[in-house]
Amino acid sequence: MRQAFRLLLLVAALGFLGLHQLLAQTPSTGQPVASSTPMSLSLQQAIDYALQNKSTLQATRINEKVAQARVGEIRSAGLPQVNVSGSVTDNYKLQKSLVDVGAFGGGAASTLDPFTLTPAQLAALNNGQNVTLSPTYTKQEAVALPPQPIAFGLQWQGNAAAQASQMLFNGSYLLGLKAAKVYESLSVKQTQQSEIDVTEQVSKAYYSTLVARERLQLLARNVQRLDTLLYQTQQTFKEGFVEKLDVDRLQVQVNNLKIEQQNAQRLIDLSVALLKFQMGLDQRQPVELTDRLDGAVIDAEAERARLQSGSTAEFNYSNRIEYSVLETQRDLAVLDIRNRRAGYLPTLNAIASYGFVGSDPKLGGLMEFRGPNSRAETGFINQNWFGFGNFGLQLSVPVFDGFRKKYNIEQGKLALEQVNKGFTTLQQSIDLQRTQTQTTLQNSLDVLSNQKANLDLATNVARVAKIKFQEGVGSNLEVITAETDLRQAQTNYYSALYDVLVAKVDYNKAAGSLSQAKK
Repeated sequence: MRQAFRLLLLVAALGFLGLHQLLAQTPSTGQPVASSTPMSLSLQQAIDYALQNKSTLQATRINEKVAQARVGEIRSAGLPQVNVSGSVTDNYKLQKSLVDVGAFGGGAASTLDPFTLTPAQLAALNNGQNVTLSPTYTKQEAVALPPQPIAFGLQWQGNAAAQASQMLFNGSYLLGLKAAKVYESLSVKQTQQSEIDVTEQVSKAYYSTLVARERLQLLARNVQRLDTLLYQTQQTFKEGFVEKLDVDRLQVQVNNLKIEQQNAQRLIDLSVALLKFQMGLDQRQPVELTDRLDGAVIDAEAERARLQSGSTAEFNYSNRIEYSVLETQRDLAVLDIRNRRAGYLPTLNAIASYGFVGSDPKLGGLMEFRGPNSRAETGFINQNWFGFGNFGLQLSVPVFDGFRKKYNIEQGKLALEQVNKGFTTLQQSIDLQRTQTQTTLQNSLDVLSNQKANLDLATNVARVAKIKFQEGVGSNLEVITAETDLRQAQTNYYSALYDVLVAKVDYNKAAGSLSQAKK
């Protein structure tokens, strides 16, 4: 007993160590472990990483496996079904039934008459000879007995059997196989829809980070320029050519610009954190973005030129994954109607079973499993287990169900009609989205062009104001106003730039080309 207890503790310890090692090798978050080496990411690389590691996408792909398992489950219904069962029953109180015992008597009862030996028979017996006596019976009048309660069977009973069945024909099963395949296709399309959503989210987060990074670099140049101007103004003030108020005004501008620079840096950190989240990347993993905004703006300009030239081909609604999903749902609705109609068809199965039934007054005797070759000490057969077997066909023909299937089919037809109505609604929605996103893209590009011109003008005005102030022909207030206008023009430009990039992503999604554009 003590050795067995020690063995149990050893097994438990080994199991715990094995589980501990397994947990140590698997990150608790389920995501790749972060490294100190920065990860270089283009937009396409960020999208590819997200498509492989985004947890929501991984969960969606699990639904594909669930659909595959569902197909296997439906297919298994057409394979042979084999079941093995066994039971032991203690009939501690046997049920009794009334039996007409008189039916087994064969008529009136008779009694054996006394034997009488003749003198010749007695003499023969005395001489050692055999004497044959002929019995005689006296017939008695039949006595009617009432039914008697008799218990059948023994206290302990056992049963062991194997049953097998094979579906030969079932209309619903054949349609179920087709519907399962369509259902599997639907799960794949739903995954594609999730991938498009992830592509959209990663693209916008990536562009947001690029814009914030470009703006921070521009703010750094602004701070450097104003620092230089402030230093020059301080030196000029020491020489007595400018007032202390001019120095203070520039100092205020520099301080505000540095605060804006700090806020922009925090905005970049937030944008990078959002990008990592959309990618499914560990927040501790440093990244380096390799794409530039110029290429994205050029692509957007090319898209506008194509739209303005009218060279766009006729739109195919099937390019939108939502439309393709709706088509699959329509196919499922059609198969559902056919499946409900198949309820009127008969079903045919082949069935077979084989087993053994035993009984005995005692449990120990029942467990001896005495077969046909078993004999008691007296030589008589004492078999207590008996085999049985059967096979055949099972046909089920639906006759009348109170019009249940009729109304069930009507429900399926109405569901199909609802799906068909959804095509009109979806087409109108897609048309509206394409028009809206196309208009938004064109307007955003126009705004960007104007903001770029304003930025160039504001930059030139700030440059001229600085030169005039340094030459002594301009005022300090003029320089500060020009710098304020320049920062506002820069903010407007980068805001318009981000709007263009977002509008381009939205337009590609509305046109059903977002996934193709990124591959």
